[in-house]
Amino acid sequence: MIAQTLFISTIIILAYAVAKWKRLSVELSLLIATLAGALAGAFFSTPPLIEIPRHLVEGSFTYLDVILVFFTATLFITIIQESGGINFAVRSAVVHFARTRFLALFLLMIIVLIPGALTGAGSVSLLVVGAPVALALKGLGVAENKIPAILFILAGLAAAAPPVNIWAMILCAGTAIPYVGFELPLGLPVIILSTLTILILGGRQKESNYLEEFLSKVDYTPGMNWFRLLTPFIIFFALVVAYRLFPFSFPILGLPLEFIIASVAAIILSPKKLNLIRIASSTINRLLPLLAIMVIVGMLQQIMAASGVKGLISYAVLIIPLGLLFVLLPFIIPISEGVLTYGGAAIIGIPLVWYLNSLGYHATIVISGLSLLWPLGDGLPPTALIGRLSLMVSNCEGHYWKFLKEAWLPWIIITATGILMILFSAKLSFLVIG
Repeated sequence: MIAQTLFISTIIILAYAVAKWKRLSVELSLLIATLAGALAGAFFSTPPLIEIPRHLVEGSFTYLDVILVFFTATLFITIIQESGGINFAVRSAVVHFARTRFLALFLLMIIVLIPGALTGAGSVSLLVVGAPVALALKGLGVAENKIPAILFILAGLAAAAPPVNIWAMILCAGTAIPYVGFELPLGLPVIILSTLTILILGGRQKESNYLEEFLSKVDYTPGMNWFRLLTPFIIFFALVVAYRLFPFSFPILGLPLEFIIASVAAIILSPKKLNLIRIASSTINRLLPLLAIMVIVGMLQQIMAASGVKGLISYAVLIIPLGLLFVLLPFIIPISEGVLTYGGAAIIGIPLVWYLNSLGYHATIVISGLSLLWPLGDGLPPTALIGRLSLMVSNCEGHYWKFLKEAWLPWIIITATGILMILFSAKLSFLVIG
């Protein structure tokens, strides 16, 4: 049985490697690996050939709820962007607080964190606010070679922040753990680590004459103000909190519906007329690779479970000595994200959480600690999604690894924080509320 499962595992790995060697996208590579694993399993009737279509269809719906959150959240942020809210917030932070430089940097940090926190994708943060924030950082005297590193770390932490953390959602779905109680275990480390990042990489000011250039390049939408910008966010967070404050009288709407209600409010309050069809279409085009990954990862997970590969990985995790496991985590987790993106959470993360939970580690805190490590992998090849976007939106030229070296100290601090959260998860359980 073990030989059979190893054979199927080898076929999956080889299929993925060949697909990447042919320079296919991560989505297509994962799909080819999934189909190869299914056909290899069919030789041993795990699953039988006739049942492969059923498993593929079932697997494609595994993360339907995550996909709905992904789309509705990104639609909301895109509406805010199209209405002029993003540029208004960035301009206001720089214009009003340029003399208090740390406060200006802190507000820019929050602006980068919000889109990723609401959508679960650091790439959305970079696509929506990356360019104006990069100009603002340059105007505030941050060294140009530090700007991509700041954006990379902040975008990764934004993806890990609550209320939407895709890695945590995948792990919760795969381990039957409710996706609740992550606000403080994720929120506090993200805020602290983000603040340390801007102090380490952006704290030293150099002479800059770029403030006027920044103001000329970042457009201002007439009529946009703080009331129009903040009201949709207040509505969204009020809906999120309401059912917890009034659990027996307020219905649980769910994040997708809450984002839709906030989007309607943003459209009504927009100072200019918005074309919702065009915005929704551009949102789908922007998210298509990420949505495809979620569908294919669900299919891969289903095939791996049916063929026994998932069980083999779980067994491999169980037999690793605990001390060695903690030594390897800072390497395994980011590398799995760099190779498989969200697939790493499904393939490696789920058995890892089961194992640590069985040893008495608090599952919610463990998932939170792991969620700090996975975003680091978005700077590693072959995908390097957030890393490449950070360079692109900051218009920074140079060797990729040179940019990544600038982030070494925040990287180490984030890694240490994630590992310590896992090690002391039982003592940090007081952070879990609800």
